[in-house]
Amino acid sequence: MELAFDRRELRFAQPLTAAFGVLHSRELVEVTLTGADGIAGHGEAAALEPYDGVSTERVLRALEAYRAPLAASAAGGTLLDACRARDALPQALAAIDIALWDLAGKRAGRPVCDLLSDAPASAIAVNASVAAPTPQRAARAAADAVARGYSCVKLKVGFADDLARVAAVREAIGPNVSLRLDANGAWSVAQAERLLSELGVYGLELVEEPVRGLPQTRKLRARVPVRIAIDETAALPGALTARVADAVCLKVSRCGGIGALLAAATLVRTSGAEVYLASTYDGPRGIAAALHAAAALAPLPSCGLATLELFEQTPLLPVVDGELTVPRGPGLGL
Repeated sequence: MELAFDRRELRFAQPLTAAFGVLHSRELVEVTLTGADGIAGHGEAAALEPYDGVSTERVLRALEAYRAPLAASAAGGTLLDACRARDALPQALAAIDIALWDLAGKRAGRPVCDLLSDAPASAIAVNASVAAPTPQRAARAAADAVARGYSCVKLKVGFADDLARVAAVREAIGPNVSLRLDANGAWSVAQAERLLSELGVYGLELVEEPVRGLPQTRKLRARVPVRIAIDETAALPGALTARVADAVCLKVSRCGGIGALLAAATLVRTSGAEVYLASTYDGPRGIAAALHAAAALAPLPSCGLATLELFEQTPLLPVVDGELTVPRGPGLGL
């Protein structure tokens, strides 16, 4: 198996503000695996250093370490294990895993979701993402999303005027649209308890990663009348079955690929929590991979996969009436 990879930069249409900083662009590593039959599978490594602490350079080193085992191994089922033995970096393994699924689908002439499930969903409901830093701009962005057919809005929080921003967004979208918050672990337990006790009146669907860590999440969940989801905390050892949250956000990049994400989802559901998927501002290949995984796991709550529209480029996978259609071409379908 021949490996090739290259960097790619995507620029955001507007600067993206989150608790971990402001993003102006997004660097990805695109991966191609070509078999002896000349068929190529494509994957993507979506490390985001301000969010997960993994740099693009770290991904490139891991991918370089995979050249030898990929060239030496012929059996698809052993390739990922051989790479993992060289470097177990999830973001790099995800790129190889996605490419292998794309390759398998192309060889079979079927979409990846058909290889994962006998009855995959045809479309996945997604939430709109709003990160505008002022109440007025957040309200306008949320109202625009609802006008375009979204039935769920996720508002980035962790700023000084969160109370005003949440109130403005709820007023803009009305009472029947789901509203979830994402703090990216910006709050202490005391801050989260105080804020969520006040914000509960706005009918929140859930609050994602209000605090960071398993003990902190467990403590907060027992104190507030709001459903809690974990995202970054889900990467900690034992988190998937810790029963500290009502829902768990899983990401293809952080899990290490499609196969590992499906295994993680099984663990979460065994614990009694809900599963939904999201991206780390992935490119088209990462979003397509997540859509195929989501199709196999459906039904799911609204997923955070509508992030391609945040970039300057016209999205290959457009959102229509709050849903993303699962590609039906061979492999990833792109």
